[in-house]
Amino acid sequence: MISQLTGEIVDNSGTFVVMNVSGVGFHILCTPGTSAGLQVGATTRLFTALVVREDALTLYGFSQEVERQSFLLVQSVSGIGPKLALSIVAHMSAGDLTTAIRAENAVSLTKIPGLGTKTASRMILELKDKTLDLGLAVSSLSSSPHHLHEQVIDGLQGLGYSSKDAENAWESITELAATPEVTVSVLMRAALQSLARS
Repeated sequence: MISQLTGEIVDNSGTFVVMNVSGVGFHILCTPGTSAGLQVGATTRLFTALVVREDALTLYGFSQEVERQSFLLVQSVSGIGPKLALSIVAHMSAGDLTTAIRAENAVSLTKIPGLGTKTASRMILELKDKTLDLGLAVSSLSSSPHHLHEQVIDGLQGLGYSSKDAENAWESITELAATPEVTVSVLMRAALQSLARS
């Protein structure tokens, strides 16, 4: 399996990126939060999962290893394929996913588009004991506020927002940014929501 790639981002559509690794362009599907944090021309590392089907080899990329683990974990549930797994990762952080499963909170899980009550209940049943490792991975994450600030600002500017708009969006999410274990993807989603409201 290809578990991570480092290279230059040569295209970014918002739902996938093309990464040039030693002259080979890898087409990598990713969440909007991950995509927003990647600038064309920048060299970066993505944690990846290769999904093999009869008719295709598809790469999925994540900015954090714990997101990749979430993606792989939820796919172990019958009825959840890579498309729905990516949607789950896009809409719920690893910490929130772990909390919802351990608390048997099917209602919060069904807020994810495409995830019905039956599948949410199956997730809780099948993953309750498996989220221990995921929870440990979440707790080991540590990013300084300065590092998070830089990544969010760079990501917003990469999407075409001015530095002023990017800074204003950051100001609106500083409280969230101070939350322990918060990820860049979560902050990017919150910043984009703030910009959409303004």
